[in-house]
Amino acid sequence: MTAEHSPADDDGMDWIRRRGMGALAEKMGIEFTEFTIDRAVATMPVEGNTQPVGLLHGGAYVVLGESLGSMAANLHAGPERLAVGVDINATHTRSATSGIVTGVCTPVHLGRSMTVHEIAVTDDQGRRCSTIRITNMIKDR
Repeated sequence: MTAEHSPADDDGMDWIRRRGMGALAEKMGIEFTEFTIDRAVATMPVEGNTQPVGLLHGGAYVVLGESLGSMAANLHAGPERLAVGVDINATHTRSATSGIVTGVCTPVHLGRSMTVHEIAVTDDQGRRCSTIRITNMIKDR
């Protein structure tokens, strides 16, 4: 938690509503359901985000992960700073073919100039489909 931001100052979900998720996240149907410095959760439908063979596109997992990790890093950064992604990787271990997937983002490192978040994406049955790690650099606006 930074000195610029605390839960007493602001509710994370209100912060998301004011800031917006961005056009890509909206097009993909991503919906945030929980949002704090310590844990961010969002869902995404499989339908509309598949590859030609009907599996959730690997890039869709990454968009969900980056949406969660970047937004969480910006909440941590505070209002006078900006977090920008500098590295992301994903390991896909299962294929979702229907329903929704849920991403749970937790911090690995919350520093003054860098954050690292891990995002675990699971299917409707709670089986892990992808593990994403994102690193964001924090800079002055």
